[in-house]
This record gives sequence, structure tokens and C-alpha cells, in this order.
Amino acid sequence: MSVIVNGKEVDTAPRAGQCLRTFLRDTGHFGVKKGCDAGDCGACTVLLDGEPVHSCLIPAFRADGKTVTTVEGLAADDDLHPMQQAFLDAQAFQCGFCTAGMIVTCASLNQAQKKDLGAALKGNLCRCTGYRAIEDALLGHVHVEQVAAGEAFGRSLPAPAGPDVVRGRARYTFDTTIDGLLHVKLARSPHAHARIVGIDKRAALAVPGVHAVLTHEDAPATLFSTARHEQAWMDPADTRVLDDVVRFIGQKVAAVVAETEAAAEEACRRLVVDYEILPAVVDPADAITPGAPIIHAGRGSEHRIADVGRNIVAETHGEFGDVAAALASAAASYERTFTTQRVQHAALETHGGLAWLDDDGVLTLRSSTQVPFLTKRALCEIFDLKPDKVRVFCERVGGGFGGKQEMFVEDILVLAALKTRRPVKLEFTREEQFIATSTRHPMRVTVKAGADKDGRLTALQLDVLSNTGAYGNHAGPVLFHACAESISVYNCPNKKVDGIAVYTNTVPAGAYRGYGLPQTTFAVEAAIDELARQLGIDAFEMRRRNIIRPGDPMLSPPASGHSDVLYGSYGLDQCLDLVERAMAEATPTPELSDEWLKGDGIALTMIDTVPPDGHFADAVISLRDDGGFVLTVGTAEFGNGTSTVHRQIAAAVLGTTVDRISLRQSDTVHGGHDTGAYGSTGTFVAGRATQAAAEALAETIKRFASDRWNVAPCACVIADDAIACGTHRLAFAELAKASGSPLTASGNSLGTPRSVAFNVQGFRVAVNKGTGEVRILKSVQAADAGQLANPMQCRGQIEGGVAQALGAALYEEIVIDDTGRVINPRFRDYHLPSYADVPRTEVLFADTHDTIGPLGAKSMSESPYNPVAAALGNAIRAATGIRFTVAPFKPDRLFPQLQEKFGE
Repeated sequence: MSVIVNGKEVDTAPRAGQCLRTFLRDTGHFGVKKGCDAGDCGACTVLLDGEPVHSCLIPAFRADGKTVTTVEGLAADDDLHPMQQAFLDAQAFQCGFCTAGMIVTCASLNQAQKKDLGAALKGNLCRCTGYRAIEDALLGHVHVEQVAAGEAFGRSLPAPAGPDVVRGRARYTFDTTIDGLLHVKLARSPHAHARIVGIDKRAALAVPGVHAVLTHEDAPATLFSTARHEQAWMDPADTRVLDDVVRFIGQKVAAVVAETEAAAEEACRRLVVDYEILPAVVDPADAITPGAPIIHAGRGSEHRIADVGRNIVAETHGEFGDVAAALASAAASYERTFTTQRVQHAALETHGGLAWLDDDGVLTLRSSTQVPFLTKRALCEIFDLKPDKVRVFCERVGGGFGGKQEMFVEDILVLAALKTRRPVKLEFTREEQFIATSTRHPMRVTVKAGADKDGRLTALQLDVLSNTGAYGNHAGPVLFHACAESISVYNCPNKKVDGIAVYTNTVPAGAYRGYGLPQTTFAVEAAIDELARQLGIDAFEMRRRNIIRPGDPMLSPPASGHSDVLYGSYGLDQCLDLVERAMAEATPTPELSDEWLKGDGIALTMIDTVPPDGHFADAVISLRDDGGFVLTVGTAEFGNGTSTVHRQIAAAVLGTTVDRISLRQSDTVHGGHDTGAYGSTGTFVAGRATQAAAEALAETIKRFASDRWNVAPCACVIADDAIACGTHRLAFAELAKASGSPLTASGNSLGTPRSVAFNVQGFRVAVNKGTGEVRILKSVQAADAGQLANPMQCRGQIEGGVAQALGAALYEEIVIDDTGRVINPRFRDYHLPSYADVPRTEVLFADTHDTIGPLGAKSMSESPYNPVAAALGNAIRAATGIRFTVAPFKPDRLFPQLQEKFGE
């Protein structure tokens, strides 16, 4: 076969059955990504004889005699295609995993296609941006700024990896070649609950190219949690690398290591597993009834499981005041049960990694993870390895959203690498992401609320049943978080919480953007609206009368042992005002028939800026010989923007420009420690470490200059890439030479004290009373993010959070049948938001400066997600007069009640 790829002839013959995507990657064209292997996401888009195609659907042999252009070939050498430049100017990416395919598609559009972007971009998905920045790129909008030395913080500066991202040169987990690489595939359980009696490996080992078949007999017996937290108490020890009991359909049973993926897959099919079927339970309410199957029999409190006999992994109970009495005397009261569903993170880069032993015998893992340091710690404990003999790092990560605060592949990779002494690769398929990783915790939340005649809350009560699935990763912390800020944001003398997280024989739940708050906020904010409606009080005013303000205690029962959450800044009142004004402004609205019912709704949320009980980060910065700086941090980049912000912080402190700061990150070999990029900490915690390191280096530079010129350090000023003391001035490059030894400083952050961030979401919707269709006519979100480190980037985080949350509120749902099987494990059956699905959100910011966060900034990665479903539910209620209590708000779910009320 002969094919022209990016202007060069490639005469390599494809493997039998090979698709064009894998063929191109095998020939070094790593800009062609794998997101689905089903033609659903567009990450693999290339031009075939000038026409955009999903290369995962094209047999490689069909490219014979044709011309293929990947993102790397859109422009010659180091030049940029106009569309690549447009994406840079608009910063139309976050994690960037979809960007190569998106650019190829956009570059192929003619003027007619650009007039209908919903149709033109329907084959390309982006999970991060919310699509507004992508539209701006197509419209030629420029968002990036150029700033002088020392002025980086607070400006819309571009991501440092941008030029590589738009060229397809940014390297993600699998964008590399390793000689002698073996491939790992996993055999998975077809049963929801079973004991493995035996595994016959003979037929599998007979497959040519198979090196090993690994089962529970080959794996350590150590119990751990896939969840990664700084403190072990947060999660139960209920998981093994490979177990002799399977507890959900899709759980890994064995790992096959082979020369090719095809050989490994064939060997998995040939394994003969003898199961003893055990009784299963898939509904959490059934799981806690007497006589229900015990899912983790033989384990107990020593494994940090609250009540094994009732399948309760974690629970929380507490009361302030007397809720029952307050409800009995309330002028208005409300009680209802709300249900939220399983949602998939759907990061376009699936879980996976590579592992090998280097020449010094160091076990090295290259993984798609948010938590390299905590992963290393866990692997050392599980496999009894010395820390100096293990390295974990990540390149750019293709999306996370909390799903990669887990250890789903690294343990298997270590087992395989140690057994074979060869480099190994494990990359999950999209189906495996759905059936065998984690989801958002589905919850049933009963809310009770009461208020006096003036609209002052007198009672708030939550009763939460959280389904953690077969394993308890994140079960407790998500439950505790869900029951905290959702009610502590309101002043109320009587509050009560009863919450339990329950094991079931279903795919595990885990960390997901918002970490429990979207589920409970859905219920609490509905209750606030219903009380306001009963009392005849405006929804904004009802909230103003009850929200906490600086000086008020932030209370949710039971009493917390952590008292380090402070009002570093406060902008919730501003956020309410901003959304109220924006919703009142006239907005162009499409003409709709009488079948459409219109309504407005709002919701608010608060979030602690750091998880409790310690979240640590170290940073080191050094002056280079050329007068630039090397900044080393542990936090990972997966579209959260920390790579950009850390350089801005350092540049502002050191009076330089961001291009003078090179960044090393997310690699345990660099030393130090970083708890990880989760819980909204990438800027708030790790950024404080960077600020501390930069300030320490600035002081070192000032002391050197003061000694050199015999002046007081306070008389020295750092600005414009130099240190100046009176009439003396020394450029940083000259300073590096004069110092005689490298000037280096370090900084750290302990994650305490913590601050709070606020978001208010407003929607105007139209609901078709004949079909149940929901259209969003207006979307506004106001955020209190403190001093904006990067306004463009912060706006993008909010837009992306709203878009992702709208998907969950309107249609995303993992469906599980009565046996515990996921029945829609692919994008085309799941419905991720595409360009045409997502309205443009007006983003507004409160004017605050946080006294705790780095240079006044605070977190804004998770919280934009949290109020969206609640605000949408309130808007639908206002439009229809019906309170829908089950998410998502799919037309077929809304239709029966609409038909009952409005049907003839």
C-alpha cells in the first residue's frame, strides 16, 4: 500500500483489519487521537483527499493511493494554518485532546457550512470548553493579551502548551513509542456477584504472542481503595488488584499480557472461568434491608467500612436545634424526594498508562492521572516497593473531571511489568470507561424545609441515600461534602442531616466534578424556591434573607472537627445582584407557539476551596543562566489551566514575563510532594506554593543585590527582568553569572486555612407542553472567584462547567438494568452535549480579592457545575407549574406529567 500522509509517501502495509487511525499513529502521527473508536467523538478526524473523515471508521487499506492530511500537516514546517492560529488567538481548547480533530474539521469548512455550525460540528465533541471559544475561533475573535514584565497576573494570557496543542505536537499519555512494548487486556466478569472457583489459563496461554495471564493468585492480597486522598481515613480498604470475588458486571478478573492487543483480546476470550454465583443487589434501598446480600462479607470497621452487615460504607448523622418542632410551627413548609442519576466523566482520553523498568531498575509509570504522587505512594504500599525505586509521571492529560483521582490501571501495569520485566501498556476502551471505572454517585435526597412568615428559614433537613456501587472509593467524602455546603450556605437555627452511602452490585461511583454538591443542591434549592412561592416572596429576595454573610457561622450537622474554613472573600451578594440584573435585561428570543411555556429559575452554591484535613503542595523555582526561571510543581495539567496560572503567579512576583518561565510538572522524580489536582486546589493550594517559592527567590535576589551594593534589601526593587537598587541595576542574566552558584528557592502550601467560593446560575427556559422538549433561552452565571488570575481562562472554566452540567441535567444518564449491567456503554447511546446542544452562557464576576488565595485568587473549576441542574429545575417549575424531581429532564420523563396537566 502507498499513501501520501502530510505530503510524504508512506508505503508501510497495514495490519489485517487495521483502521486508519491506528495506522497513522503507528507511523508517528500522534495528533490523531483515540476517543471512542466508534466514529462518535471526532478526535481522530483527518482529511482524506481533502474531505474530513473519522479515521477510526476507515479501514487503513482504503487509503491506498490517496492523500491523508492530519493536524500536523495542515501547515508546512513550523508555520501555522490560519485555523490553528485562530484557535490559538481564541484559546479554543482546555485539555486539548479533542483540539486536533476539531481544527481539522473546522479547517475544511466552507462558508455555507460555517453558517450552520451545529450541523458542521456535530461529529466533533469537546467535553471541556462549552464550545463558545471554538465558535469564537471560527469567527476570528482574539482573546489573548500581551503584557509587560511583572503584569502577568490578572490578564488573559495564553496556555504555554498552546502552540503544540494546535499543531498536534502536545504529547499525551500514549503519544510515544517504546521498544519491546507488550499490551495488557483485561478479562471482565459477566456476573454482578460471584466467587471465582478456578481459572483455566491453558487455552489463553496457547495464543501466539501471549506472555502471561495474571489472576488473583498472582496479585498481592493487600486491600486498598482506588480513590486517592492525602489521608487514608477518607476511603475504605475494600479493593484488591485482582480479587477472587467479583462484585459488579465488568470487574476485572484477569490480565493478559501479549505482543499485540489482538493477541491479548483473543486470550481473554479463551480464558475459562468457573464462577460460584452469589446473590446480588442493585438498588441501594434494597441493599440496606435485613437479609440483603452482604457485598463485602468478612470486612469491617478495621477496613473503614461503617456497617458491613447493612452494606453501609459511610454514614453521617447530626442535628442542630429541633427540626421537627420548627417544621411544626413554620408558616410555610416543604418536603419532597429528589433523585439524581449516574453520569460518566467522559474525558476524551480514556484511563491508561505505560510502565517499564529503566536501566537503573526504577519502575516507571507514565499515566493519565490527576494524582501522580498519591499513586506512587499507593503502589509502594501495595507491592512493597521502595519509594526511590518508583517513578510516576504524566504528560498532558486529556481531561479528568475527578475521574482520574483514581487508580484504575496503574496497579495492573505494575503487576504486569514486574511479572514480565518488559514495558507494558494498558489503554481502556470507551466501553470500559462506562462499565469499569466510576461514575457520579446517584442519590435519593429527601429535603424538608420550613420558614416563618417573613421568609426566614427555621428548618432545613436532608436525608440522603447515596449509591456508591460495588466499591467505596470516595463514598464517605462525597456524602459528607454533599451534606455540608449545600445547607451551610444558609442561616437557619434548626438543621438536621442523615446520610448513608451504600454498597450495591453495580459499577462503582467515585469523584466527579462538584463532589456531591450538585445532587443535594438540586433538592435544597428547589425547597428554597417552593417556600418563596408559598410566601409570595421573590426567589432572589428569599435567598438574600437567608444566605450567610461574613461573620455568620457556616454550619451543617454534625459538628465538624475542622474549623479552618474562613471568609477569605465574600461575593455571594454581588453574584445574586449580577444575575438578577442580567435576567431582567431584554434578550432576543425566538418566536414560539402557544405550545411553549416560559419560565425563569435561579440557584446558588457555595464550595470550600480545599478539601479538609490537609492538601499539600511543594514548588521550587530557580534562576537560569540566561536570566529566565525554571519552576517545578507537582500539579498536573488536564485542562484545568494550572500550567498557565502558575507561570503568571511566578512572573508577577519576579517582575518578568511568562515566556521567561519554563515549567516542569507532575513528575515524582522532581522531588517534593503534591497531593494532586483535585478538589479545586490546582490554583488555590499549589498556586500558593508557587507564590511562596517565587517570593522566597525574590527575597534571595534582593539580599544578594543589597550585599553587592551595600544597601538595605528594602531599597531593592525587582522589575523588568532585573534587580534595581537606586542607581544600580543588574539584569537577571547578569545576576545569574554574578551569583556564582544557582539561586533557588522553595515554597509549600498545607491547604489551610481554606476559603469559600460562590456561584449563582440563572436560566430562562421554554418547555413544550406537548412533547416535553426543553429549550434554554437564556443562561447566566455569576461567580465569586476572587481576583481573577486569568479572566479568559476562568470564563472558559465556567462555560465548560455549565455545558457539562447541562448535559447531566437534560439527558446524560448511565442506564443499568435489573441485573446490574450498563446497557448504554458508548457515546452514541449516552448523548454528550455537542455544539448545537449548548447555549451560550453570559459569565459575570463579583469584584472580590481573597485574603487567603494566591494573589487574591480562589478556585473556580468545580463550582460552576453545581447550581446548574437546580436552576434548570426551578426554571422548568416556573414555566410549567410542575416540580420535576428526577434528573435528567428528558422529554419522555417530563411528558407524562405535562400530558396529565395540559393534555386534552
